[in-house]
Amino acid sequence: MPEPKRSSLLCPNCRKLISADEPRCPYCGTSRPAAIWHNNALTRGLGREDTLVNWVIFLNVGMFILALLLNPTGARVSLNPLTALAPSDLSLLRLGATGTIPIDRLHRWWSLLTANYLHGGILHIVFNMMAFRQLAPFVIREFGPYRMISLFTLSGVGGFLVSYLAGVALTIGASAAVCGLIGAALFYGKNRGGTYGQAVYKQVSGWVVGLFVFGLLVPGINNWGHGGGLVCGALLAYLLGYRERRPETLLHKSLAGICAALTVLSLGWAVIGAVFLRFAG
Repeated sequence: MPEPKRSSLLCPNCRKLISADEPRCPYCGTSRPAAIWHNNALTRGLGREDTLVNWVIFLNVGMFILALLLNPTGARVSLNPLTALAPSDLSLLRLGATGTIPIDRLHRWWSLLTANYLHGGILHIVFNMMAFRQLAPFVIREFGPYRMISLFTLSGVGGFLVSYLAGVALTIGASAAVCGLIGAALFYGKNRGGTYGQAVYKQVSGWVVGLFVFGLLVPGINNWGHGGGLVCGALLAYLLGYRERRPETLLHKSLAGICAALTVLSLGWAVIGAVFLRFAG
């Protein structure tokens, strides 16, 4: 009697080829790798670097366009590239800008999260998204997609919390979260060591120095947010680990799911409130 065919699949965690009927991945120990919660459109999308990166960029671009549309007459249009095509402060405040004004006066603690997806001008969003596109694939490869989500989200919140405690009145931008990815890469390079680790650490250290000089020379930069995001990213990288030392576990996936859910809920709440205020007034 012929032996029944055994189907194969890629382990949803370590991405190695295994038998579909394995109760546990023999490489990384993931339980029931063939289960539907490991293999669906969402998790398959997260397994591709470009999919997750594009989702974040599209969300940032969508919020930027919405900020312009909510108050088109208040948008600033100028020949100065630093302020060209800038949404009005009112639109940004309604959509979830953070700082002492939104938090102390309006009690909008959720703005610590939403502010990561708002930008004050065309160059602001272009520079941040270019930096994110350069850093995120590296972080996904070395930490995994779920840890990348947590690093990006929690570093942004941590960076804005530091700037709030420092007294920054109103602030926005993905740079605190991007700095979190820089901090994670910095920790990875230092902790891993070896030729590759040293090369990563040296390159990322140069970015940190450049970021510090840029913050000193250019007015209006939220250096508290940058510094807070950088430190949070390094600390989270230490706590969460990276792939060579610790495969992604259910805990990492659960934390990423919470971060993603809170992001969607906060942005949804902000958008509904902003649209209502725009047309109710």
